[in-house]
Amino acid sequence: MRMQSEPGAAHARRLFWALWSVVLLVKLVVAARLPLFVDEAFYWQEGQHLAAAYSDLPGLTAWMTRLGVAIGGQHLLALRLPFLAVAALVPLLLVRITRRTFGEAEAWVAGTFALLLPLAGTLGLLAVPDAMMALATLLCMDAGACLLRRVDALHALELALGLALGALSHYRFIAVIAVGFVALLALPEGRRVLKDARVLIAIALGAAAWTPLVWWNYDNADAGLRFQLVDRHPWAFHASGLWFIAIQALLVTPLLFVGLLRAGREELRSPLLSARWFALLGLLVIAGFFALGFFADTERVSFHWPLPGYLALIPLLPRLLGTAAPWLRRATAAVAGVGLVVVLGYYVAVSLPDVRARSAAEKWYPANFAGWDEAAHAVRDELRTLPAGTRVVADNFKLGAELGFALDDPRIAVLDHPLNRKHGRAPQLHLWGLDADPRALVEQGPVLLAVGVSEVEFKHLHRRYLELCRRVGPLPAPRILNVDHGRQRLALFRIERPTNGACTAPALAWIDRPAAGATVGPRFEVTGWAFRQGVGLARVEATLDGRVVAALKYGLPYEGLDASWPGLADPNAPRLGFRGAVDATGVSPGRHWLGLRLHGLDGAVEAWPEVPVDIRR
Repeated sequence: MRMQSEPGAAHARRLFWALWSVVLLVKLVVAARLPLFVDEAFYWQEGQHLAAAYSDLPGLTAWMTRLGVAIGGQHLLALRLPFLAVAALVPLLLVRITRRTFGEAEAWVAGTFALLLPLAGTLGLLAVPDAMMALATLLCMDAGACLLRRVDALHALELALGLALGALSHYRFIAVIAVGFVALLALPEGRRVLKDARVLIAIALGAAAWTPLVWWNYDNADAGLRFQLVDRHPWAFHASGLWFIAIQALLVTPLLFVGLLRAGREELRSPLLSARWFALLGLLVIAGFFALGFFADTERVSFHWPLPGYLALIPLLPRLLGTAAPWLRRATAAVAGVGLVVVLGYYVAVSLPDVRARSAAEKWYPANFAGWDEAAHAVRDELRTLPAGTRVVADNFKLGAELGFALDDPRIAVLDHPLNRKHGRAPQLHLWGLDADPRALVEQGPVLLAVGVSEVEFKHLHRRYLELCRRVGPLPAPRILNVDHGRQRLALFRIERPTNGACTAPALAWIDRPAAGATVGPRFEVTGWAFRQGVGLARVEATLDGRVVAALKYGLPYEGLDASWPGLADPNAPRLGFRGAVDATGVSPGRHWLGLRLHGLDGAVEAWPEVPVDIRR
């Protein structure tokens, strides 16, 4: 990567365009096959209810999803196409920004590293706000660099555009605005820029773009602001913020991470005003999110938040690499390339049903990508045998949005659920009128109730069933759908008329031995407990890889379950234990999946989620 000669610039340009084309082609292929991500589904649903702002976001992301499906139809690639187009512009804009400050060869090298940076190279694969936020950040950064040299109307307009796009993308863009303001105040030339009327008008135009979000919060008791700034964050110190450095170094790739930070530090003293501007922006954004990590939300994904900081530092990287040993330049590019391939490979793996199934017992199992298409197929199958006009009702916003996209129905009603509040979607569902009383819906006609069983922690599942009984009435025998060995579990209830009486609900079970992941011999014992609320079980069978391999003795005494599961009502209680021997001598050694088949006293059969066991001779 020699960056001084014209041949070097030509080589860097060819390399950039080749990589840009390959990355875009790969992303198009992956985006066409990658299962729907839950946030994408809800943004699609918002796009089908066009508004200036929503409970979780400003309006731009939803508008882009609407544009995608309006042009390309109800397909995954169409949904993501506007985001892929925006993401494709990011490295091109970085080339333009770098060329103006450093030169032709450095510009193409910066663009290449923008593609190799895994967080940036995979932008647009999902229909989420990050691609537009990245573009908005670069527009503001470019405008700021030009205005610092000379204030003119054209770049003031570019600043206004960047500020407006960011304001329409996400609450989180406020951090970029704050850092930009601090960086301008830190530079004498920046303080001069802030006094110019054209810049003040641009800032005012950018601020006006927040009006829809401010108005939405004013009309809805600040529900969006409270969720983004209060409810989702503990605002108490936690040491897990220290993981920021390790996680970011891994995601950015270690050599590139160190290189970007070092380039930023060195250019803080650069004689080039634009270089100091880029360094201030990048380092302040990264340092700000590092500090925030000690106090902010740890339950949701946040590793992508510092991306604007890395984008600001990329124009500074070629000069640093130009002074480094050739082997270090090559190693930095190679490791970053490997990182990009790994991240793209993850999305490819997520796209493969067999890989998802094999990872069902792993911590990295992609739950938010899995199960929606199988759920949609099962719902369509059930609707074929139900009366015309049957309404589909989901028990949480995730399932409602995913089924809505699959069935092209943005009006699927959703029950009250902790997930709706945890993710800030409950106010929006209420505004759409999709949080109707389920019993009232049943009184209006048949209902197919879809319950995302795996969305509730196992220890809370019985309580959730009891709550559903209180709201809907006794639950009929469900159709159970186990996706990826039951890691994703869905229950479909056909409720054709209102009913009353004692609660009946799906079965609950637990395998005490063998434990998940245990190593067992070709003959091993299975023990545990099982019950079915209000109905009871007639017998329990053990399955191996979905095939019944043993009839277990059911009805053994198992004390203490009534204390663990308040409200338990099973005619067999307290004799809810099971025990039996499994003969797996005819099974090949290695990993297999042990499950249960639970036969109710009413004749209904439920397959319980499977756990992995390692069979050894």
